[in-house]
Amino acid sequence: MMNVRVGLVGTGYAADVRAQALKADTRSQLLAVAGQSIDRTSAFAERHGIASVESWLDIVNDEKLDLVVVATVSALHGEVAEAALNAGKHVVVEYPLSLDLAQAERLLAIAAAKNLLLHVEHIELLGGLHQAMRSHLPSIGTPSYVSYRTLNPQRPAPLKWTYQPALFGFPFCGALSRVHRLTNLFGSVRAVDCCTRVVKRVAQPSFNSSILSSGRLQFVSGMIAELTYGKGEGFWAARRDVEIQGSLGSLTFVRNEDLLTTASGTQIIEVAPRKGLFVKDTENVLAYLCEGSPLYVSSAESVYALKVGDALRRASESGQTVSLD
Repeated sequence: MMNVRVGLVGTGYAADVRAQALKADTRSQLLAVAGQSIDRTSAFAERHGIASVESWLDIVNDEKLDLVVVATVSALHGEVAEAALNAGKHVVVEYPLSLDLAQAERLLAIAAAKNLLLHVEHIELLGGLHQAMRSHLPSIGTPSYVSYRTLNPQRPAPLKWTYQPALFGFPFCGALSRVHRLTNLFGSVRAVDCCTRVVKRVAQPSFNSSILSSGRLQFVSGMIAELTYGKGEGFWAARRDVEIQGSLGSLTFVRNEDLLTTASGTQIIEVAPRKGLFVKDTENVLAYLCEGSPLYVSSAESVYALKVGDALRRASESGQTVSLD
């Protein structure tokens, strides 16, 4: 391809930064957008100088388009991506690919059979934190334990789709980047346990006011990871902590105190700021389509992380340890 003609599904933050990146790149031409609200879609289209259409079906069935970018609520990702692939379109979708593991696996097969791009965005791999973790892992020897905790107090909890379980999904599926960061660094998972606590809004029971999910992952390597995700009114102090213990040292990432500790002592680690990641992801996709450059992540990797996230869901619902193949 010399010029990729793009249709966008979604009008939120991710869609907005994706639209800016597509418009700024000479290899792409953003033509149309579809969203959940007619008014928001019209305003989005006017802001970016593109066409506004009533339904995402108009996007996937538009013969002028080469690529469909899916940046809408998680519950629609799989349906839109499947329709676009079946219409012969390349697809870029924000994680997760689907809230249904079986559908996600089916989408991999459809894309392969039709020789179409199916790219699941995982910008956490491009960020400074992940790059620092990866580059310093050899310094701590064989990893044995990881603790990864993100807590986001929001008081009051917003009336957003990310607080609606029907649209966001199980925490470790909707927030798949937490799982994927670990599987990308440490490989396959043997078994998982999980506990989840959800508090619903009294006046609007389709919304949650607080969400907490805590899982334990046993990796094939023998490493154990504790993964905690929480947000909403049940929390008062924000946390974004990563600790990795190894045979030769440890890594700790706690806000601006990022440290490598070994027998030689403790040193500060430089972590690049989290900026321009959607642009990097978009540039990588366009380089793949136009020049054949490799992608930084495969859709199969994302679906494996989703498999682990779904196992955590089943463990949470059953109260039992769930083994993975």
